[in-house]
Amino acid sequence: MGPLANIFKIPELRRRLAFTVGMLAVYRLGIFITTPGVNRQAMQELIKSGGLFGMFNLFSGGALEQFSIFALGIMPYISASIILQLLTVVVPSLERLQKQEGEAGRQKINQYTRYGNLILSIGQAYFITRGLENPQFTQKFTSMHIIDHPGLGFELTTVLTLAAGSTFVMWLGEQITERGIGNGISLIIFAGIVARIPAAVGSTVAMYQHNQIDEMTIAILLLMMVGVIGAVVFMETGQRRIPVQYAKRVEGQKMYGGQSTHLPLKFNVSGVMPPIFASSILLFPTTVANWFPVLSGFSQHMNRADWLYNSLYIVMTIFFAYFYTAIAFNPIDVADNLKKNGGYVPGIRPGKKTAEYLDHVLSRITFGAAIYLAAVCVLPNLLQAQGLASFRFGGTALLIVVGVALDTVQQIEAHLITRHYEGFISRRGPRIRRRGAAEAAA
Repeated sequence: MGPLANIFKIPELRRRLAFTVGMLAVYRLGIFITTPGVNRQAMQELIKSGGLFGMFNLFSGGALEQFSIFALGIMPYISASIILQLLTVVVPSLERLQKQEGEAGRQKINQYTRYGNLILSIGQAYFITRGLENPQFTQKFTSMHIIDHPGLGFELTTVLTLAAGSTFVMWLGEQITERGIGNGISLIIFAGIVARIPAAVGSTVAMYQHNQIDEMTIAILLLMMVGVIGAVVFMETGQRRIPVQYAKRVEGQKMYGGQSTHLPLKFNVSGVMPPIFASSILLFPTTVANWFPVLSGFSQHMNRADWLYNSLYIVMTIFFAYFYTAIAFNPIDVADNLKKNGGYVPGIRPGKKTAEYLDHVLSRITFGAAIYLAAVCVLPNLLQAQGLASFRFGGTALLIVVGVALDTVQQIEAHLITRHYEGFISRRGPRIRRRGAAEAAA
């Protein structure tokens, strides 16, 4: 209890934790406020059909099946962030704004992201509203009417409500980041996923009571869950440390440099984005097949128990791991920064050769990370196909939960250690390496 008790000895940390819990409670409360004019039971039947609806409902924390004022969740903000990140690679003005303007440039990009969130939330709310008003679409999933009184009044009310709800969720996340502890946007997704664990445990208990699974199966599942979580923690904190030597230089009457350090390359640079992209693309045919019967044959194979789906999932996860790593980490920029500051990798010439070396090392690391991501995400599909699990304990949700937990623990540790308190993880100090150190060094 020593390290845990130290958290409550720091007034600022206590305030930040209380503020974070309070904001997350406000978010969870809004999940159950249904948008006016919507039949909640019919909406829940629609979400049970799976496809993209199930994935969006997961990231919204169950708000979509309630069709609450927070039904869009934080997804429009995440989409806007990804779009801006991709545009910084192809638009020179945004790239200069990000690299040369410093903090002012980052604030400007954040402002663009907020505008993008508003635009995307309005667009998504409108298309969702129009889809729910279409009886030809809703009758494929439920026999009940989802909308009580369709029309222009319902459309305006719903679009304004959902867009305002998404903007408010974005504001909650930014407030948690600024005045709380941890990354607010990530914690909101974390809270939505964790809130569904009791229902998943309840479904497993029901399966046991109906003799669908036995004690041995439950024990094996628990051991596998612990093993997968341990593997994810190990992989997410893994680094490849590139030795860096700084040459001595004299500026005025002072001498700088001469020390040895390292450049930490994170094992999984792409994070959780590859499985998200892969699953979104693979779920798309299943959803579209409801409008185009010609795709029904192909969509039958697009379920998590089919070998074709899992094979495509593995291939696309590996592809997007390389794709997103190339966007998130630029070896040329890192090599240029090292050269400007008098740093070099021993045995490697500065400049182009260093960039080629970093790219070679990063490519080999990314291959292992891609295999690890594919294995973690395909494992729950195989278990569900065998009827051993009633919920997905791995995959994208697990990667998000473990990653956010690690980030939050590291920030708590930083507050403790800077005030000379015992580390939260170990009496010898922090043992969890900072996630994203490679990005910070870049």
